[in-house]
Amino acid sequence: MGEHFRKFAAKTAHLAGSPGAFLLAVAVVVVWAISGPFLHFSEIWQLTINTGTTIVTFLMVFLIQNAQNRDSRAVHLKLDELQHLQDTFQKMREDDENPLADHADDLVGAIDQTRHRRTAQGSQRAHRTGGHHESHQHGG
Repeated sequence: MGEHFRKFAAKTAHLAGSPGAFLLAVAVVVVWAISGPFLHFSEIWQLTINTGTTIVTFLMVFLIQNAQNRDSRAVHLKLDELQHLQDTFQKMREDDENPLADHADDLVGAIDQTRHRRTAQGSQRAHRTGGHHESHQHGG
């Protein structure tokens, strides 16, 4: 079931973020608004949009969370790879007999810059979306 949901969530999130989905949502709201005078702005008319938007919002929360979890895992895997590379280059730098030791300083610096930039981007994204940026521990 997990794999089916992952595929469904990925496709739905992709479609929901498309311009076509936005235009469809705008069209629904416009049709609803235009129908108001014909339905005398009745309670049913109001409940229709309220119920529809509530259901869509409720379901989208789960899809968005799924997408954020996938993105977060991918970023953490990349950061783990960078940490491993940095550790490897750090060992190379400490080994005076290694012919690549001179280049290791440059590589460690580049990896550090990339990791800090990615972490800052993730924090900014979490701040913009109101999400929480969770910390990652090795081995967990």
